[in-house]
Amino acid sequence: MLKTSRNRDIVHWDAEDVDAWEGTDGRTPGKDIAKRNLIWSIFAEHVGFSVWSIWSVMVLFMPQDVYGIDAAGKFYLVAMPTLVGAFMRIPYTIAPARFGGRNWTVVSALLLLIPLAMTLWVMAQPGTSYTTFMVVAAFAGLGGGNFASSMANINAFYPQRLKGWALGLNAGGGNIGVPFIQLIGLLVIATVSNTAPYLVCAIYLVLVGLAAVGAALFMDNLGNQRSNLSAMAEALRYKDSWVMSFLYIGTFGSFIGFSFAFGQVLQINFLAGGDTPAQASLHAAQIAFLGPLLGSISRPFGGKLADRIGGGKITLYVFVAMIFAAGILVAAGVLDDSMAGAPTGAQMIAYVAGFILLFILSGLGNGSTYKMIPSIFEAKAQGHDEWSKDEKAAWSRSMSGALIGFAGAIGALGGVFINIVLRMSYVSDAKSATNAFWVFLGFYVVCAFVTWFVFLRMGAARQSPADGRLPESAVTA
Repeated sequence: MLKTSRNRDIVHWDAEDVDAWEGTDGRTPGKDIAKRNLIWSIFAEHVGFSVWSIWSVMVLFMPQDVYGIDAAGKFYLVAMPTLVGAFMRIPYTIAPARFGGRNWTVVSALLLLIPLAMTLWVMAQPGTSYTTFMVVAAFAGLGGGNFASSMANINAFYPQRLKGWALGLNAGGGNIGVPFIQLIGLLVIATVSNTAPYLVCAIYLVLVGLAAVGAALFMDNLGNQRSNLSAMAEALRYKDSWVMSFLYIGTFGSFIGFSFAFGQVLQINFLAGGDTPAQASLHAAQIAFLGPLLGSISRPFGGKLADRIGGGKITLYVFVAMIFAAGILVAAGVLDDSMAGAPTGAQMIAYVAGFILLFILSGLGNGSTYKMIPSIFEAKAQGHDEWSKDEKAAWSRSMSGALIGFAGAIGALGGVFINIVLRMSYVSDAKSATNAFWVFLGFYVVCAFVTWFVFLRMGAARQSPADGRLPESAVTA
């Protein structure tokens, strides 16, 4: 591993070189360099996730009688950053290899100043049109792209045997940005008032600056990386790539969708129970951050379990458990709909318990699915006997990085789907979320079946990498 200390460029990086990784060759241990980049990548991605989800907090500061936006409009308002962030993940995936991981982390962090400044301004103008709010919310989607570039960058730093834990830790640390900004929103509502959203924006203007400075001082660029649109196109030639992208809708799509919608669902229920708008905002904020927090914490453990047991198995177990969790929401919703008035205390507990379980399980599934991606291409690379060891490693890293970005983009669209389904359910004749809960349950059944059918069938295990299926070595890696 050769690097120049002046411009923080690493000319050649081979994470699979055990001597270089451990530092037994007399140079700086590769694991120390990778750890330093991981730490600042997590922080920058953490801030990006917070900015991406800022409107899940802002809607709690937007009583309808002041801003003129009803609950249905708010679901679209939080769906807009999700949609834009999904598409931003495609170019962001390519950027680290094109411009350097360190360089792009600095740039992508500074870009977050734009949505923060716009959000601060527009929240101070309650009479602003709904269209303007939607445009400003769209700029928050820039934060969604940070995940793809961060994951593609860290994927290149770590050896295959440690990717599950490293990618899970990177993603989990980034995901915690969602509950963190919700917690800051709670503190502002509880200690100041629910009319001071500008404080949340001001805090993050400072954090963005810290992320950019930290990346500039402590991160590195890798010179031997390849990730471009042609690599992404090549990765998408394999059936497994499309299957993984679909499954990621069920794991990450659930996490980000529920993260943006959970507070609104709680707020609607508290308002139905007789709370004033201010009380409903406070009570929703007191609970809403717990789901994303636990989902973020569980993500690295999903990767670690996948390292030990196998990504395919853990992912299947997760989807089966998510079917059960969605069943709790369906049962609570059916009982609630059958009774007049606001939800009872027991029904509210069931709603919260069901959502919390879904958050934890989606976090585990996020970690396990992202372990599967590099395992798939590592196994496929071994089927090319005409390639050298270095060529196999380079191809695997390139394909994994490309698919991580694409799957992340498709998965994020699941968040849009969740908010739109919830909105449709609330504006229907039923005026509740129960129909949406049924849709979620059915989708998890499909995800569980697809996971088993493609990755765990005995027939799939006997296929070769050239057939586009995941071989046994990748399932159990």
